[in-house]
Amino acid sequence: MDFLKFSLAGFDEFLIYFGMCIAFVAIFLWVYDRVTPYNEIKLIREGNHAAAWSLGFTIMGFSLPLASAVIHSVHPWDLMLWAVIALVVQILVFVVVRLILPDLTRHIQEGQVSSGAFLGCVALSAGILNAASMTY
Repeated sequence: MDFLKFSLAGFDEFLIYFGMCIAFVAIFLWVYDRVTPYNEIKLIREGNHAAAWSLGFTIMGFSLPLASAVIHSVHPWDLMLWAVIALVVQILVFVVVRLILPDLTRHIQEGQVSSGAFLGCVALSAGILNAASMTY
């Protein structure tokens, strides 16, 4: 039984950090839904592949820095700070891509997969760079 006690020694920290991450993803989805001029979840339910690619990769782009923050955090407050930074980065990515491609949101609503995939890939790339930058 000592091995079980030893194995589960960090379970309370796991619950705290995992719970916080789930909450931050939910907050991110809520904020992102308010920033975009369309409802991705509704579009995805309707079978819109562009919205699915866009939102799916954007969630990954947000989750990667979150994972990095969990790995490098010394306290839950660290995670909270870096989660906010990751959220801001993803919102900025959307804004910048939309400035570069003004018809992007219309194309995603119309189901043009290339637009959704491009936005998602840029968001994922920003998330990877964001996560890597958190290591120092």
